[in-house]
Amino acid sequence: MIDHTGVIVADVARSRAFYAAALAPIGYAVLAEIPAAVTGSTDVIGFGEPPKPDFWISGATAARPVNHPALHVAFRVTRRAQVDAFYHAAISAGGRDNGAPGPRPYYHPHYYGAFVLDPDGHNIEAVCHEAE
Repeated sequence: MIDHTGVIVADVARSRAFYAAALAPIGYAVLAEIPAAVTGSTDVIGFGEPPKPDFWISGATAARPVNHPALHVAFRVTRRAQVDAFYHAAISAGGRDNGAPGPRPYYHPHYYGAFVLDPDGHNIEAVCHEAE
């Protein structure tokens, strides 16, 4: 079982704003902000459903550049309307379309997802596995 994951971003403030807006419709919020003064290298922001962050962004450094190739992170939701809301919020926040909301029956009969590229090109998805 995966406990948490994260991506390295070029601009922490820009990505914080993007993810705060894009993930709000699925119940995620900023739950932790750890400044470079504490980490010793870069700002780190944790998102999740209270009380625990499980998705983290951290600023790029010379030792840890932005992830390339870009990563894919999928957030599981319980309703298809949440997939739609995520997609529209992410696009409004500056994300780029990488697959509009819709069924993906080639994965399995009830797979409903949407894909958006974040400001660094990471493929961010919201997915519902429930029947309509």
